[in-house]
Amino acid sequence: MATFSSLSDSKEPGFGVYVHWPFCAAKCPYCDFNSHVRHQPVDQPRFVTAFLTEMAAMRHMSGPRTVTSIFMGGGTPSLMNPSTVEAILDGIANLWHVPDGIEITMEANPSSVEATRFRGYRAAGVNRVSLGVQALNDRDLKFLGRLHNVEDALKAIGLARDIFPRMSFDLIYARPNQTVEAWEQELKQAVSYAVDHLSLYQLTIEEGTPFYGLHKAGKLIVPDGEHSAVLYEATQEITEGFGMPAYEVSNHAAPGAESRHNLTYWRYGDYAGIGPGAHGRLTRGRDKIATSTERKPEDWLQRVEDHGHGMIDQEVLGYDEQADELLLMGLRLKEGIDLVRWQSLSGREPDPDREQFLIEHGFIERLGNSRLRCTPAGMLILDAVVADLAC
Repeated sequence: MATFSSLSDSKEPGFGVYVHWPFCAAKCPYCDFNSHVRHQPVDQPRFVTAFLTEMAAMRHMSGPRTVTSIFMGGGTPSLMNPSTVEAILDGIANLWHVPDGIEITMEANPSSVEATRFRGYRAAGVNRVSLGVQALNDRDLKFLGRLHNVEDALKAIGLARDIFPRMSFDLIYARPNQTVEAWEQELKQAVSYAVDHLSLYQLTIEEGTPFYGLHKAGKLIVPDGEHSAVLYEATQEITEGFGMPAYEVSNHAAPGAESRHNLTYWRYGDYAGIGPGAHGRLTRGRDKIATSTERKPEDWLQRVEDHGHGMIDQEVLGYDEQADELLLMGLRLKEGIDLVRWQSLSGREPDPDREQFLIEHGFIERLGNSRLRCTPAGMLILDAVVADLAC
């Protein structure tokens, strides 16, 4: 494969392809993603055929495009056979223009990692892996419902470092009874294993998950807002000190190693969403189309076989809706939003009184006349800032 090339500094949104593999070996109690456990082997060749069929429908909608990143998420994509991954990547390359060396990421869980499988993914074209480590102590891994232990995680990290040009892994913090000192120690350990990217998420209690029921019943207590803010600030300080500052609320990278695919989302670019429960954004003429597919894997599969795609919704977004989405996504980034682009969609300037209020209180700042971004203080209350500016 050609040398990896990064487009992250161009500020261009790009065009991504997202492929959702919906199957997991077990459902984590905090997870509200579209993931499903199946106790019988998945018919991977049948799913590959359906992925390729739905891709063709998305290609018809998108028209000819140059792909700037590919992301295989889930679920647990590392449960796929390397031949499945190869067939999916070949299908994308047959439908769109895929330059050599673009970022091709696959999510993996440490419990499903083995060297031969990783080498198979690399041979198929994957050049970046994102590992769902989540914690670096066995007690919290068990609490989070993970199937791996710390030994498994470190083995997977070592394999990923050896086999792939780029590697990232996730950690969840703000866990019950987690002290600032314990998190700082764990994070410093994580940075020592990282190559160029870390995703660090605060534990959130999502409706419909087992953790939600426990939390509602008072059996699961998470850190309050003040303690979570201290943990967040410690996260920023440590990662920046080690040369991996935040470029987005929860993502940290060495300069130039930002996730190209995630930047496409946050810069409000187009992306084709393929597979059960996948979402997409595709520009057609002057319209922006929001696509979503059937969530249940078997129902999606049947729908694709019957209709040529698994889409259940294709919504044309109005300019106000696009402006709101651009604001919501773009203010997550350290680089902020392109004001000219936002104004062209919204048809207005930011409300001067609201903007001045937020600037005076240290929540946002202008970068010249063309960009607007949140300050570190604003990132702590990001939802409120977005709501205020969107009004």
